[in-house]
Amino acid sequence: MSRSDEIVFYTNPMSRGRIARWMLEEIGQPYRTVVLDYGTTMKAPDYLAINPMGKVPAITHRGVTVTECAAVCAWLADAFPGAGLAPALDDPARGPYLRWMFFGAGPLEAAVTAKSLGLLAPADKARMAGYGSFDQVVDALETVVSDAGPWLLGERFSALDVYLGSQIGWGLQFKSLPERDAFKAYAGRLFQRPAAIRAREMDDALIAAASPGG
Repeated sequence: MSRSDEIVFYTNPMSRGRIARWMLEEIGQPYRTVVLDYGTTMKAPDYLAINPMGKVPAITHRGVTVTECAAVCAWLADAFPGAGLAPALDDPARGPYLRWMFFGAGPLEAAVTAKSLGLLAPADKARMAGYGSFDQVVDALETVVSDAGPWLLGERFSALDVYLGSQIGWGLQFKSLPERDAFKAYAGRLFQRPAAIRAREMDDALIAAASPGG
């Protein structure tokens, strides 16, 4: 692999980088991991040159820097079509794939964060918020998950499952989403995937190694 083709993965195991790690394991390509620490290397000038936000994850690949979890998942799926993790540009499934990927990165992320911080838009201002209301977002999410069979695009697993599924899994784990039956059933299938298990074990090992006595 030439250096320009090398995937460099910047992360912290206690971050959204876990989503990108899972995606990398799904595509099955070699990559190099750079672990950054909050407040130090994540805010250092050399990393800020990669991501001015000083946040993870980020990847560099083919001379391009990609940040934001949804974008990382979408980039990797398109960069490695042999993995079959994204519908082709002329595939009608590309529409719902992009629709729900952007839903996860926009309304879902915003609504869950706002609710967790006690900052949801008041009812009389809900039209100003892209997510409308928290209940609307959850109901819409339940609709697409309820139709999953077994994955969000039907029989075809995709990067959408990695990204949106991770948000559902965390929502259940941290109680930021209600424990609806559709969410629990979908998450139960999702996190048994071999790549999900590998990614989880790798990040958990990094956490254990960094802990006192690790």
